[in-house]
Amino acid sequence: MTDLRLSPYAALVLRLAPGLMFLAHSIVLKLMTFGLPGTAQFFQSVGLPAWLAYFTFAAEAIGGVLLVLGVQSRWVALLLSPFIIGALVTVHFANGWVFTANGGGWEYPAYLFVLCVVQAMIGDGAWALSPSRGLGSRLDHHAGAHPMRGALSWPSSSRP
Repeated sequence: MTDLRLSPYAALVLRLAPGLMFLAHSIVLKLMTFGLPGTAQFFQSVGLPAWLAYFTFAAEAIGGVLLVLGVQSRWVALLLSPFIIGALVTVHFANGWVFTANGGGWEYPAYLFVLCVVQAMIGDGAWALSPSRGLGSRLDHHAGAHPMRGALSWPSSSRP
């Protein structure tokens, strides 16, 4: 049985994990380690246009901040998902499953993709600055009655 009192906090932790990872991958890896021109060269070496490196950096940095802050997290997680699938398919898939393989395998990007999908499904969680609108009601409509409807918003002080 799902503990509805703790669910908002579980969703918060789930929101923070990919948010911080997207920030790390954009700022630490793409900006500070390789530099944006180096990242653009790498994108070209795997057959992607150089401009996509800059777009990816911006999407990951802004998306990471939005996830951490809880701004439209469901939508942000969905919008970041294609970037993870792109990395998985163009870079990591050929390296095998284990991420410690030379060049990094696809287990970590696949896991990050799953985190984004689950975030989109369960909602923003506790302390979201701007809870997502629209997507939850659409998911609820397709799934029928949902036992956690409304449970994943800002925690109420009246809850036990």
